[in-house]
Amino acid sequence: MRFDIKPRYYDPVKEEIDQRTSRIKQELKAEGVLSDEDSENKISYQSGIRGAFAQHKGMKERSSNPFTSTGMIRSFIFFLLLGSLGGYIYIGPVIFEYLLYLTAIVAGIYFFFRLKPKRKNE
Repeated sequence: MRFDIKPRYYDPVKEEIDQRTSRIKQELKAEGVLSDEDSENKISYQSGIRGAFAQHKGMKERSSNPFTSTGMIRSFIFFLLLGSLGGYIYIGPVIFEYLLYLTAIVAGIYFFFRLKPKRKNE
């Protein structure tokens, strides 16, 4: 034969599994448990994802705190940069020292309330 193409990847385990499943299907059809239409429909309607949407493992609930959103953080950084640029133009390089103090105070207040243990009776 001119075009005698041999398969590159032969998996004997997969071949054996396919033979066993086809033999079991034929036995079930012979017993009347499985009809021809049912087996064809089940194969054609099977999902390749297999319940990934039903488990919802990849979805996280939205946080109720608006300060944790990415848009809020970006806006804060934008206004901080805009304020530092305007302050540099009007006040001079001293504005960076003032912004450093202001940032340290705001971060201290934020971490104080964030790390403070919550009372259970309230």
